[in-house]
Amino acid sequence: MQWLLHNRKRLKQFGQWMATLEDGLLVLMLSIMIGLAGGQIFLRNLFDSGIAWSDPLLRVLVLWVGLLGAMAATRDDNHIRIDLLTRFLKPHQKPIATAITSLFTALVCALIAWNAASLVWLEWQDGVILFAAFPAWLAELIIPIGFTVMAFRNMATTLAAMIKIRYHIA
Repeated sequence: MQWLLHNRKRLKQFGQWMATLEDGLLVLMLSIMIGLAGGQIFLRNLFDSGIAWSDPLLRVLVLWVGLLGAMAATRDDNHIRIDLLTRFLKPHQKPIATAITSLFTALVCALIAWNAASLVWLEWQDGVILFAAFPAWLAELIIPIGFTVMAFRNMATTLAAMIKIRYHIA
């Protein structure tokens, strides 16, 4: 705990750097998706042609945008949650509920990240190609990365809730 309190400034800077990187990747991927989809519509309607690999690439980009968006939602604490019970808790009980749910979410995200990393490893070993010599493992790499980031963020939320519990912070 002391290490976290001592290195707060560095952790905050790292978090801001990660947020900038995630937002930049999200904007880049979404821009590519819009440009590629618009270009496909243009080519198909006006020239009866298209780019053969654009549809599979768009599917991969949807995966990346979805997981980058999930990472951003976790970062900003805007993710989907079922908080029916927390409405009825007293203020001093809410950090306990937050710690429990965040810990559970972190564990689930870590489990998914572990299994996704195994999948990516197997795809890399087998040399699976998606389209146009594009390796499958590269397209799937966002899954373990995204869920690892979400696991760490939920663990940070758990630790913050535990600090509130320990020091009776409202």
